[in-house]
Amino acid sequence: MNLPATRLITLIMLLQSQPNQKAAGLAEKLGISVRTLHRYINMLDEMGIPVYTERGPHGGFSLVRGYKLPPLVFGPEEATAVYLGTSLVEEMWGALYRDAARLALSKLDNVLPDEQRHEIAWARRSLVATGMHRSDVSALAPSLEKLRRAVRELRRVNMVYRSSSRPEPQARDLDPYALVHRWGWWYVVGYCHRRQEVRSFRVDRIDSLGLSSQVFQVPADFDIHRYLELEAQAQPTLVVRMRFEPQAADIALANRAYWETVEEQANGSVIVAFSATDLIFAASTALAYGPTVTVLEPAEVRQTVAEWATAISRLYPPLRAHEE
Repeated sequence: MNLPATRLITLIMLLQSQPNQKAAGLAEKLGISVRTLHRYINMLDEMGIPVYTERGPHGGFSLVRGYKLPPLVFGPEEATAVYLGTSLVEEMWGALYRDAARLALSKLDNVLPDEQRHEIAWARRSLVATGMHRSDVSALAPSLEKLRRAVRELRRVNMVYRSSSRPEPQARDLDPYALVHRWGWWYVVGYCHRRQEVRSFRVDRIDSLGLSSQVFQVPADFDIHRYLELEAQAQPTLVVRMRFEPQAADIALANRAYWETVEEQANGSVIVAFSATDLIFAASTALAYGPTVTVLEPAEVRQTVAEWATAISRLYPPLRAHEE
């Protein structure tokens, strides 16, 4: 729903909750000018919603007595979308929003007609999203709750953080701007006072976390979506090409979503390309397919795979005859 439509519904609810409201007060509640409010009142009139004005010190805008918003109506697909969205909230946030999500669904169940309830029941049985976390969300709940509160109240946090590049945990002060779930992990994005720049931190790598009494302001020009886009563009990227042998071609073709390009060869082999943010991930991906895959480029990935394969072979010497 776009912003004007949302404001129109909010305006109806405000008028329904209390008669004789002043234009200035309604405009302030909606975050608009008085001129825009009058335009919205005219729009309601054109839609057939009965708004009238009483003049005088105790007058103001009111809905005609007895007028109520029509009952909540969803189409079957809309009802399913609401159910799926609520289910995702529960899956993503775990216990933090589980009760709220289930209560919202129970309220929907009480007001929706039979057709929509049947559609939701079908969706509950047939459309499932799960396994979206790479870590146990229940273990993250205390940290997520503190971070959610800090983001909402604009409070600085003190944390001890273990980065992937440093073996020793470090104390950091952070002004948390947003919580982000991506690639199966939870991240907190904010201003790191140690680095003096906006950074992303994986929540599961936070060893300890405390709320500070210090408050902060999010910069007016900060946009979390733009930040994530720029962060992704700034990540160092390795473009890896590797060849699946003919006997493993089906594996490559069955997982096209993994690859940026797929080239089927005349001899039955398949050459794929994918992007990796670091050498370890690239080499691990190649080795996951064993001897059915050969890394073609870049050279540093080929070298790493070769070194790992040699080291692995030393761990598994050939069995002696009496051991077979």
